[in-house]
Amino acid sequence: MKDTASSKVITHIMGGLGNQMFQYAFGRTLSLHYGVPLKLDVLDFIGYEVHNGFEIQRVFDLSLDIATESDFYQVMGWRGNRLARKVARRLGYECLRSTEMLQQNINSSAMDHIQLAGKNCYLSGCWQSELYFKREEKVIRKDFQFKPPMSVENTKWSELIQNSRSVSLHVRRGDYVSNAHTHSVHGVCSIEYYNNAINYLVERFEGLTFFVFSDDILWARGNLSIPSASYYIDNNHGAESYNDMRLMSLCQHHIIANSSFSWWGAWLSESAESSHVVAPERWANLQAIALDEICPNNWVRL
Repeated sequence: MKDTASSKVITHIMGGLGNQMFQYAFGRTLSLHYGVPLKLDVLDFIGYEVHNGFEIQRVFDLSLDIATESDFYQVMGWRGNRLARKVARRLGYECLRSTEMLQQNINSSAMDHIQLAGKNCYLSGCWQSELYFKREEKVIRKDFQFKPPMSVENTKWSELIQNSRSVSLHVRRGDYVSNAHTHSVHGVCSIEYYNNAINYLVERFEGLTFFVFSDDILWARGNLSIPSASYYIDNNHGAESYNDMRLMSLCQHHIIANSSFSWWGAWLSESAESSHVVAPERWANLQAIALDEICPNNWVRL
């Protein structure tokens, strides 16, 4: 039996900012529920050249504890070895997982995963649903307050957004288009989806102003047809890309892509209770989690 005094939740952090936020949020919720420390496994960011690396500590006002080698062994025994953890996370190597290692399974619901997660566990997955942290929603919203001050240009955008009937519209392309494997898994939202989403909001609200965010702003300019005032935000790049999510969160309504980045931009909205959020009906080609759990029930799927 493990010493309860050494119990802790370790969550594997990987991917872009949106994914990191989901992974942190589930771990944070479990650590509060059980009253044990939260540790982050960030070792896979060594040599990681996709997205902008480990971001949540830089972007948000968080006090984070990074897991040590001792932490891994305390939770997982001999499986705490870095190579063993890496192999055990792969499909087909379930026999290497300890009972303390919770690997996300497409055939299991959020509730199933939550019930399996104990006070001493290692979390590996995307956990892309608010169900994983709903019980601590207020804490998560507080944790995800953006830390760095906004630039002069972003401050001007924020003022324009907050003084209009604003709609954030996110077009995710980038590696969803350029990387064959990523494209096969995620796919991209069609122009028909965006047209339907725009019409859905225009039919319900007058005087809307659309703020378009994209990692391919030229494609967005050339393909979107917006029948009202619109602006294309194109000043946040590289390490400053997170500011697009920050500006999205200031908008009243949202049209999101099949992307965790704009998912959080909508979820963190200061107008969350009155927001209309439109999300794509098909989230991915190769579904990694239960489809009906990705978006909150009050979001519209088109």
